[in-house]
Amino acid sequence: MVFKPTFWLRSVLAIDEDFLRKHKVRALVLDMDNTLSMHGDPAAESGVPEWLDKMRSLGIKMRVVSNNTKRRVAPLAAKLGLPFTANGAKPLTFGINRAVRAMGVPKRYTLVVGDQIFTDVMAGNLAGIRTVLVEPFHLEKTWTFRLKRKAESLVFHRNYDDLEMK
Repeated sequence: MVFKPTFWLRSVLAIDEDFLRKHKVRALVLDMDNTLSMHGDPAAESGVPEWLDKMRSLGIKMRVVSNNTKRRVAPLAAKLGLPFTANGAKPLTFGINRAVRAMGVPKRYTLVVGDQIFTDVMAGNLAGIRTVLVEPFHLEKTWTFRLKRKAESLVFHRNYDDLEMK
Protein backbone atom coordinates (compact mmCIF):
# COMPACT_ATOMS: atom_id res chain seq x y z
CA MET A 1 0.00 0.00 0.00
CA VAL A 2 1.34 3.39 -1.00
CA PHE A 3 0.51 5.00 2.38
CA LYS A 4 2.03 2.32 4.62
CA PRO A 5 5.63 2.75 5.78
CA THR A 6 7.93 -0.25 5.84
CA PHE A 7 9.10 0.78 9.32
CA TRP A 8 7.75 3.16 11.96
CA LEU A 9 10.24 4.55 14.49
CA ARG A 10 10.22 7.09 17.30
CA SER A 11 12.78 9.30 15.51
CA VAL A 12 15.60 9.28 13.02
CA LEU A 13 17.90 8.75 16.00
CA ALA A 14 16.42 5.23 16.41
CA ILE A 15 18.16 4.15 13.21
CA ASP A 16 21.27 2.54 14.63
CA GLU A 17 23.96 0.09 13.57
CA ASP A 18 21.87 -2.97 14.46
CA PHE A 19 18.88 -1.70 12.48
CA LEU A 20 21.07 -0.93 9.46
CA ARG A 21 22.77 -4.31 9.53
CA LYS A 22 19.52 -6.24 10.07
CA HIS A 23 17.86 -4.52 7.10
CA LYS A 24 20.97 -4.34 4.86
CA VAL A 25 20.90 -0.54 4.58
CA ARG A 26 23.77 1.35 2.93
CA ALA A 27 22.07 4.67 2.11
CA LEU A 28 19.47 7.03 3.57
CA VAL A 29 17.34 9.60 1.76
CA LEU A 30 16.44 12.01 4.55
CA ASP A 31 13.65 14.55 4.84
CA MET A 32 14.67 17.75 6.62
CA ASP A 33 11.76 19.46 8.36
CA ASN A 34 10.52 17.59 11.44
CA THR A 35 12.95 14.76 10.66
CA LEU A 36 16.35 16.42 11.17
CA SER A 37 15.16 19.82 12.40
CA MET A 38 12.06 21.66 13.54
CA HIS A 39 10.08 22.96 10.58
CA GLY A 40 11.67 26.26 9.53
CA ASP A 41 14.47 26.08 12.13
CA PRO A 42 18.00 26.73 10.84
CA ALA A 43 19.49 24.32 13.40
CA ALA A 44 19.35 20.55 13.72
CA GLU A 45 17.52 18.91 16.60
CA SER A 46 19.55 17.76 19.58
CA GLY A 47 21.45 14.56 18.83
CA VAL A 48 21.16 14.81 15.04
CA PRO A 49 24.76 15.99 14.32
CA GLU A 50 26.16 13.15 16.45
CA TRP A 51 23.82 10.64 14.79
CA LEU A 52 24.96 11.82 11.34
CA ASP A 53 28.60 11.39 12.40
CA LYS A 54 27.80 7.83 13.53
CA MET A 55 26.12 7.08 10.20
CA ARG A 56 29.17 8.42 8.35
CA SER A 57 31.49 6.29 10.47
CA LEU A 58 29.44 3.25 9.44
CA GLY A 59 29.86 4.16 5.78
CA ILE A 60 26.19 5.07 5.26
CA LYS A 61 25.61 7.43 2.33
CA MET A 62 23.07 10.16 3.00
CA ARG A 63 21.30 12.88 1.08
CA VAL A 64 18.52 15.29 2.06
CA VAL A 65 15.48 15.52 -0.20
CA SER A 66 13.15 18.33 0.81
CA ASN A 67 10.13 19.95 -0.77
CA ASN A 68 11.44 23.25 0.57
CA THR A 69 13.40 25.76 -1.46
CA LYS A 70 17.16 25.81 -1.83
CA ARG A 71 17.18 28.98 0.31
CA ARG A 72 15.72 27.00 3.25
CA VAL A 73 17.55 23.70 2.72
CA ALA A 74 21.08 24.80 1.77
CA PRO A 75 22.14 26.49 5.06
CA LEU A 76 21.19 23.58 7.32
CA ALA A 77 22.43 20.95 4.86
CA ALA A 78 25.78 22.77 4.76
CA LYS A 79 25.95 22.88 8.59
CA LEU A 80 25.25 19.15 8.67
CA GLY A 81 27.65 18.35 5.84
CA LEU A 82 24.92 16.75 3.74
CA PRO A 83 24.33 16.99 0.01
CA PHE A 84 20.73 17.87 -0.81
CA THR A 85 17.99 18.09 -3.37
CA ALA A 86 15.64 21.02 -2.82
CA ASN A 87 12.21 21.36 -4.44
CA GLY A 88 12.00 17.56 -4.27
CA ALA A 89 8.34 17.47 -5.39
CA LYS A 90 7.44 14.64 -3.00
CA PRO A 91 5.21 12.59 -3.28
CA LEU A 92 6.44 12.52 -6.88
CA THR A 93 9.58 10.43 -7.22
CA PHE A 94 11.88 12.81 -9.15
CA GLY A 95 13.81 14.09 -6.13
CA ILE A 96 14.04 10.66 -4.50
CA ASN A 97 15.31 9.01 -7.68
CA ARG A 98 17.82 11.83 -8.24
CA ALA A 99 19.16 11.33 -4.71
CA VAL A 100 19.48 7.56 -5.15
CA ARG A 101 21.37 8.01 -8.42
CA ALA A 102 23.68 10.61 -6.83
CA MET A 103 24.51 8.25 -3.94
CA GLY A 104 25.13 5.34 -6.31
CA VAL A 105 23.52 2.75 -4.02
CA PRO A 106 20.86 0.36 -5.35
CA LYS A 107 17.32 1.02 -4.14
CA ARG A 108 17.18 -2.32 -2.32
CA TYR A 109 19.87 -1.04 0.08
CA THR A 110 18.29 2.38 0.57
CA LEU A 111 15.67 3.80 2.94
CA VAL A 112 13.58 6.96 2.58
CA VAL A 113 13.16 8.53 6.03
CA GLY A 114 10.62 11.22 6.89
CA ASP A 115 7.77 12.31 9.11
CA GLN A 116 4.91 12.62 6.61
CA ILE A 117 2.90 9.87 4.97
CA PHE A 118 1.60 11.95 2.05
CA THR A 119 5.05 13.14 1.00
CA ASP A 120 7.95 11.04 2.32
CA VAL A 121 6.32 7.62 2.62
CA MET A 122 4.36 7.95 -0.61
CA ALA A 123 7.41 9.12 -2.57
CA GLY A 124 9.58 6.29 -1.28
CA ASN A 125 6.93 3.65 -1.88
CA LEU A 126 6.19 4.97 -5.39
CA ALA A 127 9.93 4.89 -6.14
CA GLY A 128 10.14 1.28 -4.99
CA ILE A 129 12.24 2.05 -1.91
CA ARG A 130 11.61 0.93 1.67
CA THR A 131 10.35 3.72 3.90
CA VAL A 132 10.74 4.77 7.52
CA LEU A 133 8.06 6.96 9.06
CA VAL A 134 9.44 8.83 12.07
CA GLU A 135 7.51 10.82 14.59
CA PRO A 136 8.26 14.55 14.33
CA PHE A 137 10.50 15.98 17.03
CA HIS A 138 7.75 18.54 17.78
CA LEU A 139 4.13 18.61 16.72
CA GLU A 140 3.30 21.59 14.58
CA LYS A 141 0.56 23.86 15.87
CA THR A 142 -0.60 25.47 12.62
CA TRP A 143 -3.98 24.44 11.26
CA THR A 144 -2.41 23.14 8.03
CA PHE A 145 -0.18 20.68 9.89
CA ARG A 146 -3.02 19.64 12.20
CA LEU A 147 -5.16 18.97 9.12
CA LYS A 148 -2.36 16.94 7.47
CA ARG A 149 -1.85 14.82 10.59
CA LYS A 150 -5.61 14.22 10.85
CA ALA A 151 -5.76 13.12 7.19
CA GLU A 152 -2.76 10.84 7.77
CA SER A 153 -4.64 9.14 10.60
CA LEU A 154 -7.30 8.08 8.09
CA VAL A 155 -4.77 6.02 6.09
CA PHE A 156 -2.29 4.95 8.78
CA HIS A 157 -3.44 4.31 12.32
CA ARG A 158 -0.66 5.12 14.75
CA ASN A 159 -1.01 2.33 17.29
CA TYR A 160 1.76 3.31 19.69
CA ASP A 161 1.97 -0.26 21.01
CA ASP A 162 3.44 -1.15 17.57
CA LEU A 163 5.97 1.69 17.49
CA GLU A 164 9.56 0.51 17.47
CA MET A 165 10.81 2.38 20.53
CA LYS A 166 14.52 3.06 20.86
